Amino acid sequence: MKKPITYLMSMLLVVLPILSSSVFAADREKDQDRLKNSGTVLKEILDVPDDIPQDLLDKADCVVVFPSVLKAAFIVGGSYGRGAMSCRRGENFRGSWGAPTMMALEGGSFGFQIGGEATDFVLLVMNERGASGILSSKVKLGADASVAAGPVGRTASAETDATLRADILSYSRARGAFAGVALEGSTIRPDNGANKQIYGREVPAKQIVLSGEVAAPVSAQRLISTLDSRTPRHKS
Repeated sequence: MKKPITYLMSMLLVVLPILSSSVFAADREKDQDRLKNSGTVLKEILDVPDDIPQDLLDKADCVVVFPSVLKAAFIVGGSYGRGAMSCRRGENFRGSWGAPTMMALEGGSFGFQIGGEATDFVLLVMNERGASGILSSKVKLGADASVAAGPVGRTASAETDATLRADILSYSRARGAFAGVALEGSTIRPDNGANKQIYGREVPAKQIVLSGEVAAPVSAQRLISTLDSRTPRHKS
C-alpha cells in the first residue's frame, strides 16, 4: 500500500512545478498582451482628430489606458478592466515617459441599464495629487469634482472650470450600444500581481512609475513611443 502512495507523491512532486510554471507563463503572456493592447488603443484614440485635446494631453502628468473595459448590466451595472499607467519622468513630471505600472478597474453603478459593451478608456492625470492618489490606494471615479469627464475639442475645452479643478479627466470610446458608459462609482488601483508578472519581481507601483530606475518592458514599447511622439514636452 505504501508503494502506490510513494509513487503518487513522487509524481506530484514532478508534475506540480511543471503545472505552476505553465500557469505563470500563461498569466505573464496575458498581462504582456494587455500592455501591448494599451499602447494600440492609445494610438488609435490619439489618431482621431478633435478627440482628446492636445493642450490637455500636454499638461497631463500621467496617462492611464484601460482597453476593452467590460460593462454588463440589468438594473445594476458593473465594470471590470485591466490596463496600464505611465507618467512623465523627472522632477515635477517634466521628463520623457517612463515604465508603466499595470492598473485594475473595478466597480459598478446603479440605474436602469440593460445591455453590455466593451469600452476603451483613457484617463489623463493632471497633477501630482491625482498621481499620488492613484499610486497609493484605490481612487473612486465620479466621487467628487476631482474626477471629471474630459471635454472634447482642440484647445478651447482646456479652459473649462471642470478641467481646471479636476485631478483626473476621463475619455471613452464605446464599441457597442449601451446607455451609461461613464465609470461612475468604479475604482482604479495598481495591479501589483500583474506588475510582478511583467517585471518578474515584486516592485511597488510608485517605484516603477516615479523612480526612473525601472526599465520599461518590450511589451510597453508602443505605449511609451506613442506618448513620447504625441506629447514629448510637459506644458504648465
